Amino acid sequence: MTTRVPSGYRGNDRLLFGIILGVLAFWLFAQTTLNIAPAMDATLNVGTSIINIAVSITALFSGIFIVVIGGLADRLGRVKILMWGFAFSIAGALLVGSAPAGPLAVPVLMLGRICQGLSGAFIMPASLALIKTYWEGSGRQRAVSLWSMGSWGGSGVAALFGGLMAENVGWRWIFFASAGVSLVGMLMVHGTPESKAAGQDSYSFDTKGVLSFMVTMVALQVLTTQGSQIGWTSPITVGLGAIVVVAGFMFFRIESTVRSPFVNFGLFRNSTYTGATISNLLLNGVAGMLLVSMMLVQIGGGLSAQEAGILTLGYAIAIVAFIRVGEKLLQKFGARKPMIWGSLIVGVSVLLLMPTNVLIDQYKVLAVISYTLFGLGLAFYATPSTDAALSNLPDDQAGSGSGIYKMASSLGASFGVAISAAIFTALSGRDDSIQWLSGVITFAGRQDNIAIRQAAVIALAFNLLMVAAAVVSIMLTVPKSRRQEEERQ
Repeated sequence: MTTRVPSGYRGNDRLLFGIILGVLAFWLFAQTTLNIAPAMDATLNVGTSIINIAVSITALFSGIFIVVIGGLADRLGRVKILMWGFAFSIAGALLVGSAPAGPLAVPVLMLGRICQGLSGAFIMPASLALIKTYWEGSGRQRAVSLWSMGSWGGSGVAALFGGLMAENVGWRWIFFASAGVSLVGMLMVHGTPESKAAGQDSYSFDTKGVLSFMVTMVALQVLTTQGSQIGWTSPITVGLGAIVVVAGFMFFRIESTVRSPFVNFGLFRNSTYTGATISNLLLNGVAGMLLVSMMLVQIGGGLSAQEAGILTLGYAIAIVAFIRVGEKLLQKFGARKPMIWGSLIVGVSVLLLMPTNVLIDQYKVLAVISYTLFGLGLAFYATPSTDAALSNLPDDQAGSGSGIYKMASSLGASFGVAISAAIFTALSGRDDSIQWLSGVITFAGRQDNIAIRQAAVIALAFNLLMVAAAVVSIMLTVPKSRRQEEERQ
């Protein structure tokens, strides 16, 4: 089966930059909540646990629906699905921006964040499928690099942008601006010839698979974010764990037997695609280090959201400045080496944030270096990983395969942030310090925030483990050379 492409049509910069504006609405504007969560809570007064859910629920809903929407894009049309994504983005941003304090705060905020998550589920797989269809060769690699600037680069600017906006004009204007950016992107994409996969007329919606996947992911999200508050031995927590196991098993069985699965496990027979997807999930999970470090310097160090955001300036600069270097590394060395190099640099950046025992002025220096290296590592990784995934997809599964790859991004970010936040919140709320850690590390300066600083160490260690797992996954799955990659396909 092939992809229906309008005769002679090739992607242009108007389409590409319209797509990038849609990607920015999710990865830049929607992700500012990683930094502005305390400011939002101060306005809405809904509590830290609710705000933590609001932060992670966007990526969760994006991850839940992104694959099935990618499959629908192949069947119904990628431009049509992309335009629906813009509509969800505008609606979600306006809901979050206008969320009122009081009893309606939680439902309006959550509905807005869910709509923002759905926008990502519509925009990301459809846009990547259009890039695979309408660009070729070096042109595609350039398009992927610029697309990655919107996703990885947007997330890099998010903390700084969010802090500046929250301090100077108010956090609500972040989301009003997001709606405006999405509208401009929609107008730029309007008129693009439709693209859809041929041979999709027999497609049937995988209702059982989608429902079992949703139940698994929602139960797992509640378990990771609320388990410490409910109590890990509580019947509710145990029940949620059982639901995750049973529903997850049902999902695997359904997808292995159904004729038109929304997650096609057959794609993972290609080891390069598998390595790109798994490592993508794990490295996106390291977004939890941003939340932990932002909360640490604000709650434990007394910095404002703007001051904390300024620390991430090097992250934004590095990822934008070097992301096309990742493209050149891909062309010279193939995907494996720059993916490993990028992951190792990310690991070093996490290590630099772990000395929470130093004084705040010293820690700010470490944070600036850390965030810069974080951006550099992701810049090296982004284009090789995305191109490796796209290049190893069949044409007729470009949307669904891109959806699986970006599902890894969204779910990785969602659970990485959720688990990191849960570890940090649970441990920082302890009245006593973590005894064994106090015996190993001497904490300089203030002693009233020891629990917060210790909690950050443990939460950051979790992020370091994810980096190590990402490196191992790349080494085990991605071929050492282009020739080996071609032999495995």
